[in-house]
Amino acid sequence: MPYKVFLKKNEEKRLLAGHSWVYANEVARIEGKDTNGSLAEVYDAKDRLLGKGYINHASKILVRVFIRDGGEADKRLFLSRIHAANDYRVKLGYADCYRAVFAEADNLPALIVDKYGDTLSVQFLSLGMEKQKEMITECLREVFAPVGIYERDDSPARTKEGLPLVKDWIVKGPETRVKVTENGLSMIVDLENGQKTGYFLDQKENRYALRRYVRDADVLDCFCNSGGFSLNALAGGATRVTAVDISEQALSDARENAGMNGFSNRLETVCADVFELLRDYKKQGRSFDAIVLDPPAFCKSAAEAEDAYRGYKDINLLAMKLVRQGGFLATSSCSHFMSFYMFEKMLAEAARESGRTVRSVEIRSQSADHPSLLAAEETRYLKFYVLNIQ
Repeated sequence: MPYKVFLKKNEEKRLLAGHSWVYANEVARIEGKDTNGSLAEVYDAKDRLLGKGYINHASKILVRVFIRDGGEADKRLFLSRIHAANDYRVKLGYADCYRAVFAEADNLPALIVDKYGDTLSVQFLSLGMEKQKEMITECLREVFAPVGIYERDDSPARTKEGLPLVKDWIVKGPETRVKVTENGLSMIVDLENGQKTGYFLDQKENRYALRRYVRDADVLDCFCNSGGFSLNALAGGATRVTAVDISEQALSDARENAGMNGFSNRLETVCADVFELLRDYKKQGRSFDAIVLDPPAFCKSAAEAEDAYRGYKDINLLAMKLVRQGGFLATSSCSHFMSFYMFEKMLAEAARESGRTVRSVEIRSQSADHPSLLAAEETRYLKFYVLNIQ
């Protein structure tokens, strides 16, 4: 008999608004008996059916609802939703390098599918999706006809679901280093060792937006990773870019990508801790026309938000002091625990303490292939601000 999950009074409001998560502490009782990871029905306190989703007793997110119309979690449903998700991206003009399925935002909770050229990189971030891996793989082959499908399941989110960490081919492809085109630039994406599923796709359109602010500029790109912002700055007419990362492998990738686009003579790479380097630059009297801050998430839980706030403020304050008068600071946060309100408040405090006059020029979020649900603030996580420093 399938599980039936009954919510406490008034705990259905988020689900009715369109969110998919049911937390264990919102549940009054569970009836029925089935295997963990199976499809469970979710009811409100008045026994009204709200929807169905995969259950995991080992997770704080007990159920992830994705069926609300009485349908079944069969191949036809998955195929239809993957087609719909990809059709949305194709309609917007995405072709070579984009997120094809974005979990909750595409009504397929905990499933990530990124397309890099003819190869897919995927994540199964819940027990329910893990148990459907074979069937989902069949759907992906039908929709995309990829030359390979790489599983990049080394995310800590898997651990919270009681799942092992995995990096391996599901469908063997020719190689894990894939050449793609982003914003007209050639790049190598390392599916096995790159960040996330191989690359930070969510900043794609923000990288392009940077170009208008860096013509004839001396640019400092902090936490450069494989050089996405650096390449776009150079394509936008920057005279020189200093790309900084603590990973020598990331810098090697950035140099390779710069060489593929004919930018090697305008790119300098520095292997260093960004916080320490910015302080050293301040002591040396160094300054730049534009600085990019694209750090990793400083907080991955609400409990870490206060410490993260101080970290973001510290690094943004340092950067503001290093930007030449009239120059620009492009700064971002990829943690949803650092809200837009908190991030802007932090920037205002940093601006005040820097002694500079700081104007907000542009406020952006993640690329359109990462749509966010208004009912699920967790899906709108990326903040990208362009500031003019006077």
